[in-house]
Amino acid sequence: MCYDIKASLESQLKRALRRGDEESARQVREHLLPLTDLPLYHASGFSHPRLLVYTDASPDYPCVASWGLVPHWVRSREQQQRLWNQTLNARSETIFEKPAFRDAARDHRCLLYLDGFYEHHHYRGKTYPFLVRRSDGQPMALACLYSDWADRDTGELWTTFSIVTTEGNPLMAKIHNNPKLSGPRMPLILPDALADQWLRPVRDPLDQETLKGLMQPYPEAGLRAHTVARLRGREYQGNVPETAREVAYPELPGFGAKEGGLQEQ
Repeated sequence: MCYDIKASLESQLKRALRRGDEESARQVREHLLPLTDLPLYHASGFSHPRLLVYTDASPDYPCVASWGLVPHWVRSREQQQRLWNQTLNARSETIFEKPAFRDAARDHRCLLYLDGFYEHHHYRGKTYPFLVRRSDGQPMALACLYSDWADRDTGELWTTFSIVTTEGNPLMAKIHNNPKLSGPRMPLILPDALADQWLRPVRDPLDQETLKGLMQPYPEAGLRAHTVARLRGREYQGNVPETAREVAYPELPGFGAKEGGLQEQ
């Protein structure tokens, strides 16, 4: 699962700047940034924040999209509201089968660049939030699906997206131990060298198999994690820099920080 994220404008601009295109970055800052909710030191998907995504139709210049995919066939705002919280994530194993995702999986894929994502660890009836980032400090490219949805009541056109998830790697197996789930999950993080492949057209079954080959857990050594302040309840500090800073929980045994991940004690 991936329901909580951290996203700065700098990380969101990574793809636009990969060829040194400062003019594109300037255009984003002037025209798109005011339409987003950036910066997001912490945001829950259930608040449906507006971020920047790079679509297969525009791989180098982003557009503004709301988190929570609304399929094109949704007919009313009422139906959209019922579905919205259910499409924050899309399981990679079923994206070509589920009605909400199969059209987007075939024809509308996009990339979301983040500083990191948050996940909760369960211990003795309490939950402890972790921030997971790339070990090298670079933004992570998340594989996503998107949909353009027209609100028939207002005529407004929305771009919406869902984060694709996959089986968790060993690091996530240590953190993501929700007893209600059958196993750990994590967002589908693409290595930089493979990100372009996610945006390529799917024209035949062979292309679909190539796409499925990208749906692998990110290597454990490529990630690191630390505990942060509470993301829920009265202790939650809100969308402020302090929310992402490391916080120690003396009562939480079994984890010690190390470069590249966690170390069991």
